[in-house]
Amino acid sequence: MDAKERDEKIELYGRGCDLLKAALAEVPQEAMKFKPEPKEWSVYEVIIHIADSESNAALRARKLIVEPGGSIMPYNQPLWAEVLNYHEHNFEDALEVTRLARKTTYELLKRVPEIVFNTHWIKHPEYDEPFTFDKWINTYSAHIPGHIEQIQNNLKIWRAQK
Repeated sequence: MDAKERDEKIELYGRGCDLLKAALAEVPQEAMKFKPEPKEWSVYEVIIHIADSESNAALRARKLIVEPGGSIMPYNQPLWAEVLNYHEHNFEDALEVTRLARKTTYELLKRVPEIVFNTHWIKHPEYDEPFTFDKWINTYSAHIPGHIEQIQNNLKIWRAQK
């Protein structure tokens, strides 16, 4: 990934919370806990997941900067949602966790020297190859937009069943 493409993805990453808030403004309160299928997440659960994921992403970015070559912890996302009972979490707090994790990490990414982007990697147990900063940026710049699609799909199904 060249510097221009990386900067574009970092800017997309930085806009993630604004994009998410705009998407959530379209979701009626009564649709928040609707699950299209029993094993699929509601919009509410998606938001709690995003907070957990963004917390992990923030730590992973810091690990990439400070401890290249080290290992990171995987986590079983569906199991977290089930065992932690995401519907019992505070929705507004999750949005705030996401906002702060994104804000502080975005600001950090803007200060990272080019050499770090080009040379640092960590071991991710779910990947055979090194988890590079480019992989991190690709993953997390697309994370919220991907869940926005999921939110919009949930809303579409909810409206069709209404």
